[in-house]
Amino acid sequence: MAQTKTRDLLVDVARGLFAKNGYENTTMNDIASASGKGRRTLYTYFKNKEEIYYAVIGDELSAMSDRLREVAAKNISPEDKLVQIIYTHLSMVKAAVHRNGNLRAEFFRNIWLVERVRKEFDQTEREILTRVLSQGIRMGIFDVANLRLSVDIIHYCVRGLEVPYIYGRLGAGGPAQSRPIVQRILHRALTKD
Repeated sequence: MAQTKTRDLLVDVARGLFAKNGYENTTMNDIASASGKGRRTLYTYFKNKEEIYYAVIGDELSAMSDRLREVAAKNISPEDKLVQIIYTHLSMVKAAVHRNGNLRAEFFRNIWLVERVRKEFDQTEREILTRVLSQGIRMGIFDVANLRLSVDIIHYCVRGLEVPYIYGRLGAGGPAQSRPIVQRILHRALTKD
């Protein structure tokens, strides 16, 4: 229990320093000093700054996965679940990027760092999408010839919307205006009628 608290403290302190100073301008010494823990304690939990950065991003992605599971468990139609999953994904990415200040620039500059951490989240999201599409198929709502390919297309389409969504480039009306379009696209792509 104490180990988890110490690790969480180190990650929270690192998140704050990365957000304030950026990844490049934050050192392991800065993290150790700001946390009130010694360098030895910091290095007990993390080998280097890159590893603690992964932990910061990993925590954000873990929270996203939990929230997507909650949406998938709702007692609503599979079509509505997909739309909610898409907007939950986009809004949580946007919130994480904006919440983390200077980390926002690092997120886009060091996208390869984020990609390494993101693999587990991407797999979880694909599993959630697979369950929702499968539910829709079983209920006779969706007509999907290739489940895996459909999941991949939806997943990569949502990922492709992240940056425009973060910067508010999906139209002046935001989700209120784009949601009906997304619903219509999904309906046309996945249903029999």
